[in-house]
Amino acid sequence: MNDAFSPIRRHLLFALPVVMLAPPARADVGTLAAVVAKNSKAPAKLSAAELNAIFLGTAKSFPNGERAVPIDQKAGTEAYADFYQRVAGRTDAQMKAYWSRIMFTGKGQPPQEVGDGAAVKKLVATNPNMVGYIEASLVDASVRVVAEVR
Repeated sequence: MNDAFSPIRRHLLFALPVVMLAPPARADVGTLAAVVAKNSKAPAKLSAAELNAIFLGTAKSFPNGERAVPIDQKAGTEAYADFYQRVAGRTDAQMKAYWSRIMFTGKGQPPQEVGDGAAVKKLVATNPNMVGYIEASLVDASVRVVAEVR
């Protein structure tokens, strides 16, 4: 049984490279909240379809006509991936391809990226036209929740 290539060891040797090549699993960040400044004139609630339109650039305003400026967390983060999967049904790669196509044709620009949820909350809290998404646990009195993204 001291054979370096026993059946068990042989399987482990061949399985190890496959395990090492597998991408790391993403943790679900839980509930995300779409937020606006507490003094924003945005509607009290936004639907997933309305968020989708704003964040994909097909709508430039909230349903009530007020200008909407979407703010993203950094692409590649769990919150970014979860938000676009839940709201638009798209992966990171699909979002990258979408914005590449939109920018190439001159039809729009992706939302401004500002980093993590804390940075999004800080920026959105100071501008009544901005809408962003943060982890629900970060919500405080400086912002107003317009949608829960589950």
